[in-house]
Amino acid sequence: MTKKIRAGIVGGGGYTGGEMIRLLLNHPDAEIVFIHSRSNAGNPLHAVHADLLGDTDMKFSGKLQQDIDVLFLCLGHGESGKFLEQNEIAPSIRVIDLSQDFRLGEQSGERTFVYGLPEWQRDKIKQAKNIANPGCFATTIQLGLLPLAGAGLLKEVHTTGITGSTGAGQKLQATTQHSWRNNNVNAYKTLSHQHLKEVGRTLRALQPDFSAPVNFIPWRGDFTRGIFVTSTLSCALSLEEANALYREYYAPHPFTHVSDRMIDVKQVVNTNKVVVFLEKVDDKLVIHTAEDNLVKGASGQAIQNMNLMMGLDETAGLKLKGVVF
Repeated sequence: MTKKIRAGIVGGGGYTGGEMIRLLLNHPDAEIVFIHSRSNAGNPLHAVHADLLGDTDMKFSGKLQQDIDVLFLCLGHGESGKFLEQNEIAPSIRVIDLSQDFRLGEQSGERTFVYGLPEWQRDKIKQAKNIANPGCFATTIQLGLLPLAGAGLLKEVHTTGITGSTGAGQKLQATTQHSWRNNNVNAYKTLSHQHLKEVGRTLRALQPDFSAPVNFIPWRGDFTRGIFVTSTLSCALSLEEANALYREYYAPHPFTHVSDRMIDVKQVVNTNKVVVFLEKVDDKLVIHTAEDNLVKGASGQAIQNMNLMMGLDETAGLKLKGVVF
Protein backbone atom coordinates (compact mmCIF):
# COMPACT_ATOMS: atom_id res chain seq x y z
CA MET A 1 0.00 0.00 0.00
CA THR A 2 1.35 3.43 -0.98
CA LYS A 3 2.13 5.69 1.96
CA LYS A 4 -0.42 8.46 2.32
CA ILE A 5 0.50 12.14 2.26
CA ARG A 6 0.43 13.53 5.79
CA ALA A 7 -1.24 16.93 5.92
CA GLY A 8 -1.58 19.63 8.56
CA ILE A 9 -4.06 22.49 8.48
CA VAL A 10 -3.60 25.86 10.17
CA GLY A 11 -6.72 28.01 10.54
CA GLY A 12 -9.14 25.11 10.51
CA GLY A 13 -12.08 27.01 12.00
CA GLY A 14 -12.96 29.16 8.97
CA TYR A 15 -14.79 28.42 5.73
CA THR A 16 -11.70 27.47 3.73
CA GLY A 17 -10.41 25.42 6.65
CA GLY A 18 -13.71 23.57 6.87
CA GLU A 19 -13.68 22.83 3.15
CA MET A 20 -10.07 21.65 3.41
CA ILE A 21 -11.03 19.21 6.16
CA ARG A 22 -14.05 17.91 4.23
CA LEU A 23 -12.03 17.31 1.07
CA LEU A 24 -8.97 15.79 2.74
CA LEU A 25 -11.07 13.41 4.85
CA ASN A 26 -12.27 11.87 1.59
CA HIS A 27 -8.97 12.07 -0.29
CA PRO A 28 -7.76 8.56 -1.25
CA ASP A 29 -4.06 9.42 -0.94
CA ALA A 30 -3.92 11.82 2.01
CA GLU A 31 -4.57 11.86 5.74
CA ILE A 32 -4.99 14.74 8.18
CA VAL A 33 -2.45 14.69 11.01
CA PHE A 34 -3.62 17.81 12.85
CA ILE A 35 -5.92 20.81 12.48
CA HIS A 36 -4.60 23.87 14.26
CA SER A 37 -6.87 26.56 15.65
CA ARG A 38 -5.95 28.86 18.52
CA SER A 39 -9.55 29.75 19.36
CA ASN A 40 -10.95 26.21 19.05
CA ALA A 41 -8.16 24.08 20.53
CA GLY A 42 -9.59 21.01 22.27
CA ASN A 43 -13.02 21.25 20.65
CA PRO A 44 -14.27 18.53 18.30
CA LEU A 45 -14.33 19.56 14.65
CA HIS A 46 -18.10 19.14 14.43
CA ALA A 47 -18.57 21.75 17.18
CA VAL A 48 -17.49 24.32 14.59
CA HIS A 49 -18.23 22.49 11.31
CA ALA A 50 -21.55 20.80 11.98
CA ASP A 51 -21.43 19.05 8.60
CA LEU A 52 -18.56 16.88 9.92
CA LEU A 53 -20.67 15.24 12.66
CA GLY A 54 -20.32 11.48 12.15
CA ASP A 55 -17.41 11.84 9.72
CA THR A 56 -14.56 12.20 12.21
CA ASP A 57 -13.84 12.33 15.94
CA MET A 58 -10.82 14.58 15.49
CA LYS A 59 -10.38 17.67 17.66
CA PHE A 60 -8.74 21.01 16.95
CA SER A 61 -5.18 21.28 18.21
CA GLY A 62 -3.32 24.24 19.66
CA LYS A 63 0.03 22.71 18.75
CA LEU A 64 1.94 22.31 15.49
CA GLN A 65 3.44 19.00 14.44
CA GLN A 66 6.43 18.56 12.17
CA ASP A 67 5.76 14.95 11.08
CA ILE A 68 3.84 16.05 7.98
CA ASP A 69 4.51 16.36 4.26
CA VAL A 70 2.39 19.43 3.50
CA LEU A 71 0.99 22.31 5.53
CA PHE A 72 -2.10 24.20 4.41
CA LEU A 73 -2.37 27.77 5.70
CA CYS A 74 -6.09 28.67 5.78
CA LEU A 75 -5.52 32.01 7.47
CA GLY A 76 -6.75 35.53 6.83
CA HIS A 77 -4.85 37.93 4.63
CA GLY A 78 -1.75 39.18 6.39
CA GLU A 79 -1.79 36.31 8.87
CA SER A 80 0.12 33.68 6.90
CA GLY A 81 3.26 35.78 6.66
CA LYS A 82 3.15 36.45 10.40
CA PHE A 83 2.57 32.77 11.14
CA LEU A 84 5.61 31.65 9.16
CA GLU A 85 7.74 34.31 10.84
CA GLN A 86 6.62 33.26 14.31
CA ASN A 87 6.72 29.47 13.90
CA GLU A 88 9.57 27.28 12.78
CA ILE A 89 8.40 24.94 10.02
CA ALA A 90 10.83 22.26 8.88
CA PRO A 91 12.28 23.07 5.42
CA SER A 92 11.17 19.64 4.15
CA ILE A 93 7.50 20.52 4.68
CA ARG A 94 5.73 21.89 1.64
CA VAL A 95 3.55 24.93 2.32
CA ILE A 96 0.36 25.84 0.43
CA ASP A 97 -0.93 29.25 1.47
CA LEU A 98 -4.54 30.24 0.76
CA SER A 99 -4.13 33.91 1.74
CA GLN A 100 -2.93 36.67 -0.58
CA ASP A 101 0.36 37.12 1.32
CA PHE A 102 2.64 35.52 -1.31
CA ARG A 103 0.73 35.80 -4.59
CA LEU A 104 2.86 38.59 -6.03
CA GLY A 105 6.21 36.89 -5.52
CA GLU A 106 6.78 37.72 -1.84
CA GLN A 107 9.09 35.45 0.17
CA SER A 108 9.11 34.17 3.74
CA GLY A 109 12.71 33.65 4.83
CA GLU A 110 14.15 31.03 2.49
CA ARG A 111 10.74 30.05 1.18
CA THR A 112 9.84 31.25 -2.31
CA PHE A 113 6.29 30.74 -3.55
CA VAL A 114 5.01 29.65 -6.95
CA TYR A 115 1.64 31.05 -8.01
CA GLY A 116 -0.65 28.02 -7.99
CA LEU A 117 -2.88 28.38 -11.04
CA PRO A 118 -2.50 24.95 -12.73
CA GLU A 119 -4.10 26.06 -16.00
CA TRP A 120 -1.25 28.54 -16.37
CA GLN A 121 1.87 26.87 -14.96
CA ARG A 122 1.24 23.25 -14.08
CA ASP A 123 4.87 22.23 -14.70
CA LYS A 124 6.23 24.83 -12.25
CA ILE A 125 3.75 23.70 -9.63
CA LYS A 126 4.97 20.11 -9.99
CA GLN A 127 8.49 21.26 -9.04
CA ALA A 128 7.44 23.74 -6.34
CA LYS A 129 8.08 23.47 -2.60
CA ASN A 130 5.72 26.33 -1.68
CA ILE A 131 2.51 27.47 -3.37
CA ALA A 132 0.58 30.74 -3.22
CA ASN A 133 -2.98 29.67 -3.95
CA PRO A 134 -4.84 32.13 -6.23
CA GLY A 135 -7.77 34.22 -5.04
CA CYS A 136 -11.33 33.16 -5.82
CA PHE A 137 -12.27 36.08 -8.07
CA ALA A 138 -8.77 36.00 -9.58
CA THR A 139 -9.18 32.35 -10.58
CA THR A 140 -12.55 32.96 -12.23
CA ILE A 141 -11.41 36.05 -14.13
CA GLN A 142 -8.10 34.52 -15.25
CA LEU A 143 -9.64 31.31 -16.54
CA GLY A 144 -11.91 33.44 -18.68
CA LEU A 145 -8.93 35.30 -20.20
CA LEU A 146 -5.92 32.94 -20.29
CA PRO A 147 -6.52 31.57 -23.82
CA LEU A 148 -6.72 35.10 -25.23
CA ALA A 149 -3.59 36.19 -23.40
CA GLY A 150 -1.75 33.09 -24.59
CA ALA A 151 -2.67 34.00 -28.17
CA GLY A 152 -1.69 37.67 -27.70
CA LEU A 153 -5.27 38.84 -28.26
CA LEU A 154 -6.05 40.68 -25.01
CA LYS A 155 -7.25 44.26 -25.16
CA GLU A 156 -8.87 46.42 -22.50
CA VAL A 157 -11.26 44.22 -20.52
CA HIS A 158 -14.48 45.15 -18.73
CA THR A 159 -15.43 42.59 -16.08
CA THR A 160 -18.29 42.23 -13.62
CA GLY A 161 -18.54 39.41 -11.08
CA ILE A 162 -20.96 38.43 -8.34
CA THR A 163 -19.96 36.31 -5.34
CA GLY A 164 -21.68 34.49 -2.50
CA SER A 165 -21.48 35.51 1.14
CA THR A 166 -18.87 32.86 2.05
CA GLY A 167 -16.35 34.85 0.00
CA ALA A 168 -16.24 37.39 2.84
CA GLY A 169 -15.19 34.81 5.45
CA GLN A 170 -16.75 34.01 8.82
CA LYS A 171 -16.02 37.32 10.55
CA LEU A 172 -19.32 39.07 11.15
CA GLN A 173 -19.84 42.21 9.07
CA ALA A 174 -22.91 44.25 8.27
CA THR A 175 -22.91 43.02 4.65
CA THR A 176 -22.70 39.32 5.63
CA GLN A 177 -25.73 39.27 7.91
CA HIS A 178 -28.75 37.43 6.52
CA SER A 179 -31.06 40.39 7.09
CA TRP A 180 -28.86 42.53 4.81
CA ARG A 181 -27.83 39.94 2.26
CA ASN A 182 -31.23 38.35 1.67
CA ASN A 183 -33.01 39.70 -1.44
CA ASN A 184 -30.18 42.18 -1.94
CA VAL A 185 -27.13 42.88 -4.13
CA ASN A 186 -24.61 45.71 -4.26
CA ALA A 187 -21.24 46.62 -5.75
CA TYR A 188 -18.04 47.09 -3.75
CA LYS A 189 -14.34 47.85 -4.30
CA THR A 190 -15.14 49.30 -7.72
CA LEU A 191 -12.09 49.05 -10.02
CA SER A 192 -9.87 48.47 -6.96
CA HIS A 193 -10.34 44.85 -5.87
CA GLN A 194 -7.17 43.31 -4.43
CA HIS A 195 -7.25 40.36 -6.84
CA LEU A 196 -6.59 42.66 -9.80
CA LYS A 197 -2.88 42.70 -8.99
CA GLU A 198 -2.44 38.96 -9.37
CA VAL A 199 -4.69 38.92 -12.44
CA GLY A 200 -2.59 41.59 -14.15
CA ARG A 201 0.65 39.83 -13.23
CA THR A 202 -0.47 36.56 -14.83
CA LEU A 203 -1.89 38.14 -17.97
CA ARG A 204 1.26 40.19 -18.59
CA ALA A 205 3.40 37.09 -18.13
CA LEU A 206 1.45 35.45 -20.96
CA GLN A 207 1.12 38.60 -23.10
CA PRO A 208 3.97 41.00 -22.22
CA ASP A 209 2.62 43.82 -24.40
CA PHE A 210 -0.72 43.85 -22.55
CA SER A 211 -0.82 47.19 -20.75
CA ALA A 212 -4.54 47.99 -20.84
CA PRO A 213 -6.57 47.74 -17.62
CA VAL A 214 -8.90 44.97 -16.48
CA ASN A 215 -11.83 47.09 -15.31
CA PHE A 216 -13.42 44.96 -12.61
CA ILE A 217 -16.57 45.67 -10.60
CA PRO A 218 -17.39 42.97 -8.01
CA TRP A 219 -20.87 42.45 -6.57
CA ARG A 220 -22.15 40.83 -3.38
CA GLY A 221 -24.86 38.29 -4.17
CA ASP A 222 -27.88 36.86 -2.40
CA PHE A 223 -26.48 33.31 -2.08
CA THR A 224 -23.78 31.57 -0.05
CA ARG A 225 -21.46 29.84 -2.52
CA GLY A 226 -20.27 30.50 -6.05
CA ILE A 227 -18.94 33.18 -8.35
CA PHE A 228 -20.24 34.25 -11.77
CA VAL A 229 -18.03 36.55 -13.85
CA THR A 230 -18.66 38.18 -17.23
CA SER A 231 -15.77 39.76 -19.16
CA THR A 232 -16.13 41.76 -22.38
CA LEU A 233 -13.51 42.99 -24.85
CA SER A 234 -13.08 43.77 -28.54
CA CYS A 235 -11.93 40.72 -30.49
CA ALA A 236 -11.54 39.99 -34.21
CA LEU A 237 -12.09 36.25 -33.78
CA SER A 238 -15.38 34.76 -34.89
CA LEU A 239 -17.35 32.86 -32.26
CA GLU A 240 -16.32 29.57 -33.87
CA GLU A 241 -12.64 30.58 -33.78
CA ALA A 242 -12.87 31.73 -30.17
CA ASN A 243 -14.52 28.48 -29.05
CA ALA A 244 -11.85 26.48 -30.86
CA LEU A 245 -9.11 28.52 -29.15
CA TYR A 246 -10.61 27.97 -25.70
CA ARG A 247 -11.26 24.26 -26.20
CA GLU A 248 -7.72 23.68 -27.44
CA TYR A 249 -6.22 25.64 -24.52
CA TYR A 250 -8.21 23.79 -21.86
CA ALA A 251 -8.07 20.31 -23.43
CA PRO A 252 -5.20 19.20 -21.11
CA HIS A 253 -6.86 20.64 -18.00
CA PRO A 254 -9.40 18.40 -16.24
CA PHE A 255 -11.33 21.04 -14.30
CA THR A 256 -12.03 23.81 -16.85
CA HIS A 257 -14.76 23.13 -19.39
CA VAL A 258 -16.09 25.15 -22.32
CA SER A 259 -19.87 24.93 -22.62
CA ASP A 260 -21.98 25.26 -25.78
CA ARG A 261 -24.86 26.79 -23.83
CA MET A 262 -25.30 29.45 -21.14
CA ILE A 263 -23.82 28.43 -17.79
CA ASP A 264 -24.97 29.04 -14.22
CA VAL A 265 -23.50 28.93 -10.72
CA LYS A 266 -25.29 25.74 -9.64
CA GLN A 267 -23.32 23.77 -12.22
CA VAL A 268 -20.15 24.30 -10.20
CA VAL A 269 -21.26 24.52 -6.55
CA ASN A 270 -19.50 21.83 -4.50
CA THR A 271 -17.06 21.05 -7.36
CA ASN A 272 -13.54 21.99 -8.44
CA LYS A 273 -14.82 22.91 -11.90
CA VAL A 274 -14.81 26.17 -13.78
CA VAL A 275 -17.27 26.37 -16.68
CA VAL A 276 -16.88 28.86 -19.53
CA PHE A 277 -19.36 30.08 -22.13
CA LEU A 278 -18.58 32.48 -24.98
CA GLU A 279 -20.82 34.87 -26.90
CA LYS A 280 -20.05 37.23 -29.78
CA VAL A 281 -22.03 40.45 -30.20
CA ASP A 282 -20.83 42.64 -33.07
CA ASP A 283 -17.07 43.02 -32.47
CA LYS A 284 -17.31 42.18 -28.77
CA LEU A 285 -16.37 38.81 -27.29
CA VAL A 286 -18.25 38.08 -24.07
CA ILE A 287 -16.78 35.45 -21.73
CA HIS A 288 -18.89 34.04 -18.89
CA THR A 289 -17.16 31.95 -16.18
CA ALA A 290 -18.46 30.31 -13.01
CA GLU A 291 -16.80 28.53 -10.08
CA ASP A 292 -17.35 27.56 -6.46
CA ASN A 293 -15.38 30.16 -4.49
CA LEU A 294 -14.60 27.72 -1.65
CA VAL A 295 -13.51 24.77 -3.84
CA LYS A 296 -11.80 25.76 -7.10
CA GLY A 297 -11.58 29.29 -5.68
CA ALA A 298 -9.80 28.13 -2.51
CA SER A 299 -9.47 24.70 -0.85
CA GLY A 300 -10.10 22.50 -3.89
CA GLN A 301 -7.49 24.29 -5.96
CA ALA A 302 -5.07 24.00 -3.01
CA ILE A 303 -5.58 20.22 -3.03
CA GLN A 304 -5.21 20.18 -6.82
CA ASN A 305 -1.85 21.90 -6.28
CA MET A 306 -0.91 19.36 -3.59
CA ASN A 307 -1.71 16.54 -6.01
CA LEU A 308 0.58 18.05 -8.64
CA MET A 309 3.39 18.74 -6.15
CA MET A 310 3.28 15.22 -4.75
CA GLY A 311 3.09 13.40 -8.08
CA LEU A 312 -0.52 12.24 -7.68
CA ASP A 313 -3.34 12.18 -10.21
CA GLU A 314 -4.35 15.84 -10.49
CA THR A 315 -8.00 14.98 -9.89
CA ALA A 316 -7.45 12.81 -6.78
CA GLY A 317 -10.04 13.60 -4.11
CA LEU A 318 -11.69 16.19 -6.34
CA LYS A 319 -14.14 14.21 -8.45
CA LEU A 320 -17.14 15.95 -6.94
CA LYS A 321 -20.69 16.21 -8.21
CA GLY A 322 -22.35 19.59 -8.41
CA VAL A 323 -25.55 20.43 -6.52
CA VAL A 324 -27.93 21.62 -9.22
CA PHE A 325 -31.23 20.95 -7.43
